[in-house]
Amino acid sequence: MPKILIIEDEAAIRRVLSKIISEESDSYQVEEAEDGLLGIEMIKNNDYDLVLCDIKMPKMDGVEVLEKAKKIKPEIPIVMISGHGDLDTAVNTMRLRSFRLYIKTTRFK
Repeated sequence: MPKILIIEDEAAIRRVLSKIISEESDSYQVEEAEDGLLGIEMIKNNDYDLVLCDIKMPKMDGVEVLEKAKKIKPEIPIVMISGHGDLDTAVNTMRLRSFRLYIKTTRFK
């Protein structure tokens, strides 16, 4: 059973990503981390087939998560998720062998 970790500080985005992945196939096991610190602990203690990680997060941003995760378990594919189009960050994360996904979100008040 493929195991996927979502590291995202916004609960609503975590829920949506988890729901989309789970609906794609019931064979996916999806786990969630609300920040980079928890995400790194989960990566240390589990084997994941894929990590989806937000870039802009408090405590530990996605670039720091990517750097630490690649040292701990370099074989895990990591997709960086961002709602912000930042070329420098995109280039930096690609150098660290990540994939990048830009998500445009609309906030409702």
